[in-house]
Amino acid sequence: MRKLFLIAVGWLSLAMAIAGMLLPVLPHTPFILLAAWCFARSSKRFSEWLLYRSLFGPDLQSWQKHRAIQVKTKPKMIIMAIISFSISIWIVSVGWLKIMLLCIFVILLYFIIRLPVVDELSENNSV
Repeated sequence: MRKLFLIAVGWLSLAMAIAGMLLPVLPHTPFILLAAWCFARSSKRFSEWLLYRSLFGPDLQSWQKHRAIQVKTKPKMIIMAIISFSISIWIVSVGWLKIMLLCIFVILLYFIIRLPVVDELSENNSV
């Protein structure tokens, strides 16, 4: 029963991650990480699919092996954060909410900039 629950939560999280890639107000990274966690504890087949054959696989592998993201991923994260938060701040009409979104954006940007990176070529050579 626990395995089925984790598989269901994993697929729901993956669906939310995909929606988060398309919607500017929904982050996708936490949902991908939750899906990976659920699949790792419930289904070897789904876990391997997510790590090795999905759109998110290379980034998940880099994080799992090195606790770092790929060099090419960091600029994409920054650009998507800028676009997402700009749209969100533009859409919101309440002043205090705009300030809160701006504060969250600054914290997120600080976190992204501090993330360690791993070169994709050196990662492939170490395998």
